[in-house]
Amino acid sequence: MNEPSPAPLATLLLVDDEENILSSLRRLLRNQGYEILTATGGEQALAMLEERPVDLVISDARMPGMDGATLLAEVQRRWPDCMRILLTGYADISTTIKAINQGQIYRYISKPWDDDELRMVIRQALAFHTSERERLRLEKLTQEQNQHLQELNATLEQRVKARTAELQQTADMLDLAYEELRRSYVTATEVFASLINQRLPREKQTNTQIIALVRAYADHHKLGEGLARDLTMAAALYNIGKLTWDDQLLSKPSDTLYKQDRERYRQYPVQGENLLMTLEPLQDAARIIRHHQERWDGGGFPDRLKEDAIPFGSRLLKLAVDFIELQRGIILERRPTRHEALQLIKKYAGRLYDPELCEHFVTLCIELAPDITLDDPSIISLDTRRLEPGMVLARNLHAENGMLLLNEGKQLTRILIDKLIAFESTEGARYTLFVRKPEDFDATAPQETAP
Repeated sequence: MNEPSPAPLATLLLVDDEENILSSLRRLLRNQGYEILTATGGEQALAMLEERPVDLVISDARMPGMDGATLLAEVQRRWPDCMRILLTGYADISTTIKAINQGQIYRYISKPWDDDELRMVIRQALAFHTSERERLRLEKLTQEQNQHLQELNATLEQRVKARTAELQQTADMLDLAYEELRRSYVTATEVFASLINQRLPREKQTNTQIIALVRAYADHHKLGEGLARDLTMAAALYNIGKLTWDDQLLSKPSDTLYKQDRERYRQYPVQGENLLMTLEPLQDAARIIRHHQERWDGGGFPDRLKEDAIPFGSRLLKLAVDFIELQRGIILERRPTRHEALQLIKKYAGRLYDPELCEHFVTLCIELAPDITLDDPSIISLDTRRLEPGMVLARNLHAENGMLLLNEGKQLTRILIDKLIAFESTEGARYTLFVRKPEDFDATAPQETAP
């Protein structure tokens, strides 16, 4: 049984008004694996191109009627993916220029040609043609995949909600938080931080305080919106790498860890970065997290960076993390007071911390009240029964278990206030909200008695 002939590598159309030239080209390209078509003029060549696809047209420059430059210009206009080569036996600069400018030819070759050179040019032209088709195919595929990803992202909220059955007790509040997620990655990271807190003991939950510290520093020193946003997200997720730890390891102060436990502790910034690096908007925050345990003297981890080689955001985050974690007993067995924690940070300036940044940080902490939000006279604290529609939250509201209920900047409505009161009854808790004081608010008005 005869085997089928292999498919041609490419289809070539040779155009010349001289039959002997066409015969020479056919002999030259014999056994090269190409399908060879011939035409003796431009009109005939265009008719053949209308009937079947051609990969490469090789045309003589001087032909009666339609010359080669005009033919190749028409080919470029109607079949732009077809490669074009001009053969010229005359020193006709104008024809060559026309072919280059209008026909956008791949190459021009002078007659008489060198056989090896012409074969090489044809191979190169077809290779370029193949690579260009592949580029266009991949570009189209990329566009289709991007569109598919956009469609998947559009349904992400519903899929996330379907996978969080254990959080049904706060489902109504999470619906409101998810609306904010579509507009702010910062809010999204604070939701994730509250989920992280579900894994940590109550006394080890530090993210909210650290977020408040870095925000206060960013506002006070006008760090810029981009850096402030990255710092906020890094503060919210800095300890995400600890989620794989067991309860025993989570409860131990870091200075008491030995051997394998200490090695696991030193890996948590890298694990945190690895979890976040696939999310494009979180890459800068992930880099801050990776290096927030580096030391100014180069003795930190994971990369032993030193001084200004440590990203600024990481240096600031380390100060905030150590300040809060010292007071929570996460670093030392004893829990220093706020004043003692600041003294320890000042003591290690130049060793653990950037000395200049440390000075600014300590000054900020001394000048601010322990509750940073209360330092603003336009902000008041109210329980749910004194809330009024139109008030705007000045800080995030968390449930007693650490879950984010409402984010800063949320405007309260009557429906939302009633839901908060009902939620308090369900949980057996009472919440105090920090809101921006309306101009007509009467602080002396009597408070309603809780039902």
